[in-house]
Amino acid sequence: MNIEQARFNMIEQQIRPWKVLDPQVLDLLSTIPRERFVPEAYQGLAFADIAIPLGNNRFMMHPREEGRLLQAVKPNASENVLVIGTGTGYITALLASLAASVTAVDSSEEFIAKTAENLAALNIKNVTLSCSDCMLGHQANAPYDVIVILGSMQVMADSLKDQLSTGGKMFCIIGKEPTMAALLVSQVNDTEWQEEGLFETSVPALENSPEAEQFHF
Repeated sequence: MNIEQARFNMIEQQIRPWKVLDPQVLDLLSTIPRERFVPEAYQGLAFADIAIPLGNNRFMMHPREEGRLLQAVKPNASENVLVIGTGTGYITALLASLAASVTAVDSSEEFIAKTAENLAALNIKNVTLSCSDCMLGHQANAPYDVIVILGSMQVMADSLKDQLSTGGKMFCIIGKEPTMAALLVSQVNDTEWQEEGLFETSVPALENSPEAEQFHF
């Protein structure tokens, strides 16, 4: 496989057509080596339009979804970011290349170790890693200008929402099978929130994520 041609095709045939047009985002997607974060068994599919299994019922998102995510939250060089469910660290690496600092949380020691290995290989040094319950976030470094939650929840976890700064942006996936929506949630002020639907998707729920109330008649 010609890796650079495959990367180019991924951007031109999958990501651009999904209205990901920000030059800085496209440049980043072309320079951070996605294949490094893909398990060995799936190297031949590193640039394919699929959700790549990482193990432990976790997946890398479709490349087009990653592009839309990055374009939607796009932190600047002074902002503080929280990533929930880092997996092997691809989204964490992309965000760290834009932001001042990133805190990445995962409940899996294996994923934290893999993220650390991948970030070190790329000489990315502005990331704090924490192996803990994803639903707790990381209060020590809060508030965050951007929060990215890589996994679904039936309803928003207040414990994460509370760590977003006023004016901050959160990417989350809300719902349950078969209907889930990727949302950009913004905190306008202490009492007002805005939601923008980005795309429909389907990803496994994060461990310990809150469930919607069941109504019984």
